[in-house]
Amino acid sequence: MTRYRVMAWITGVMLLALCVEMILKYVAQADVSAIAWIPFAHGWVYVVYLVTVIDLWSKMRWRMGRLVTMVLSGVVPVMSFIVEAKVHRDALAKIDSADAGLQSRRAGDN
Repeated sequence: MTRYRVMAWITGVMLLALCVEMILKYVAQADVSAIAWIPFAHGWVYVVYLVTVIDLWSKMRWRMGRLVTMVLSGVVPVMSFIVEAKVHRDALAKIDSADAGLQSRRAGDN
């Protein structure tokens, strides 16, 4: 869970930096040679983000729609911050309910 949260934030920040770089390059016609590394960095960070998304999604056994939303949140500016908060809340709720079910089954066995 922590790995996903960290990667969601890093991906979101890198995507915002990429947007700034693109605005400077294409709208302001500025020289962006000093920050030309941002698209490449975001690309590699996004790949690592995808691995963490698939890992968390498979462990939580969520539906395909959740996977699509999590994947898209890495390419839509600001979406990663919003989706990360919801995913974190939902995952904690699912883990807590699983723990409660396990404890009730153990209590029933005694």
